[in-house]
Amino acid sequence: MSFSINIELSERDLEHFHKAQERAAESSAKCSDEDVIEAASKLLAEATQVSVPDFISERLAKLDDMIAMLRDDGWAMPEEDRKRVLAALVYFADPKDLIPDTVPVLGFLDDAIMIELCTRALKHEIEAYDDFCDFRQREADSRGLDPASIGRAEFLEGRRGELLERMHSRRNRETGFGKGYGDSSGWASGKTYHTGSSWRPGLFRTR
Repeated sequence: MSFSINIELSERDLEHFHKAQERAAESSAKCSDEDVIEAASKLLAEATQVSVPDFISERLAKLDDMIAMLRDDGWAMPEEDRKRVLAALVYFADPKDLIPDTVPVLGFLDDAIMIELCTRALKHEIEAYDDFCDFRQREADSRGLDPASIGRAEFLEGRRGELLERMHSRRNRETGFGKGYGDSSGWASGKTYHTGSSWRPGLFRTR
């Protein structure tokens, strides 16, 4: 039998994660972009080796999407946008977890909360990337192509440019990462996640 637990995080609660993010940024100052991506990828790899609750696996899937948008040759994020996503992921390059990942069931809870905060801060980036992946999949299917082999295809550039412009326009109306986490209420927020089957260079698979 399953049961539901709703967690509401106050601004004071969230401050622990703000400070953890700041510490991670300081300790990871010498890490390369690839080091940050590899650290986040390592977290996903470890998560596939254990059974995690659904509410954690859903958020790990969103971390996978954030990594994918950095590695996706077709999406090819401009450097300024890449830095914004990497700044969100830097927490996962810090070995000092708030909750050690080896703790059964709850080991990835702090990671899931941080992913939720990152997802809210990067909502426009994620929405634009989801739309791009869906568009690429449709175009690939209509042309009989493998979306994994398309890369920076010319027929994608128009839509890619539109989505990047939309992303920048929406983001400029809001505050940046670290200040724009949105509502403090957590798992009961009613937020839905992209569950489409469009291809992206992802890593995470739940058990």
